[in-house]
Amino acid sequence: MTDHVVTLDLDGVTDKAGLMDRCARALELPDWFGRNWDALADSLGDRSVRPEGSADQELLLVVRNWRPYAETRPDEWAIAQEVFTEASEGATGLTVALALGRPLP
Repeated sequence: MTDHVVTLDLDGVTDKAGLMDRCARALELPDWFGRNWDALADSLGDRSVRPEGSADQELLLVVRNWRPYAETRPDEWAIAQEVFTEASEGATGLTVALALGRPLP
């Protein structure tokens, strides 16, 4: 089984609404995605709503440019980390990785 890699780029995200929009876009979530913590947790654990062609693969979600959001909204970031952690531990085939530093040019 090969990995399907999705990058969740939080560059410029300043609030929960922005985070949810980026998650919806990066993960290709359906229009009915509720844009709240419970909906995000449910979506991360549901293989049927994963990006096209990845339902039968391991999913690696790489979160980058997260530090400014984490520093600006520490309470929200703590919840996001909890959601990512629980989804990684509970959902078969999902790994969430926080990218450190800047991407190479």
